[in-house]
Amino acid sequence: MTLDHSPVSTAGPVRQRVAGTPGDPVRAAWADYLAAARQLDGVRRGAATAAGEQARAVQAAREELAGVRTRLVAQESRLRELGVPPISLAPTPPELAEATRSMSGGPAAVLTALRDARRWAVGADDTLCARGLSRVAHWPARARNLLVYGPLGLFVPVLLAVLYLLAGTGAVTALAVLVGLPAPAVAFGLGWLAVGRCFPPGPGERVDRTPRFGALACLVPAVVVNAGIVLAMLSS
Repeated sequence: MTLDHSPVSTAGPVRQRVAGTPGDPVRAAWADYLAAARQLDGVRRGAATAAGEQARAVQAAREELAGVRTRLVAQESRLRELGVPPISLAPTPPELAEATRSMSGGPAAVLTALRDARRWAVGADDTLCARGLSRVAHWPARARNLLVYGPLGLFVPVLLAVLYLLAGTGAVTALAVLVGLPAPAVAFGLGWLAVGRCFPPGPGERVDRTPRFGALACLVPAVVVNAGIVLAMLSS
């Protein structure tokens, strides 16, 4: 009796196990491995997304905190100048506890609380900076600034019109027209300064003086009145 040591007798079953058959444990293990790898990749991607969102929320919260601190420091100084006692400017323990509770939900909750604080600080700035013009301060910039540019732009043209009605088309009226030619530029300059005084900006903001609109508001009345007087003088 002889033994056949040829490799052919074992190669066939090995190849069959590698290829796998229905119900083969190798194929089942491979499928479980792929499912676990996909699940792990999903968890990794979700963790990376959450970490990125958390990092963005932290950065935004830091920026909001810096802005709110700047506003509060300026407001505290102004309130002290107005005679508000320092003890009234400090938060009470219940207020601190409520603020701590509202920000206990992580960076997103902190960011939401800081944005609410910024809105309150902006409202306080409007009240402090409006100087009795709190309603007007919330108007659109052009409508608000027209209350300043308009009267300044009408002042000299109205005087010229009154002088023309009283003195007629004489030398006095002609001299007044010549003297009043720089009036729009002067009115615009005064309006530029007055807008900044009447509607001062909050910390970190700039005054919206609407210069083109202001120049037109100061120039158009002067051009209309001067042109009317000149035409009347030429036709007389």
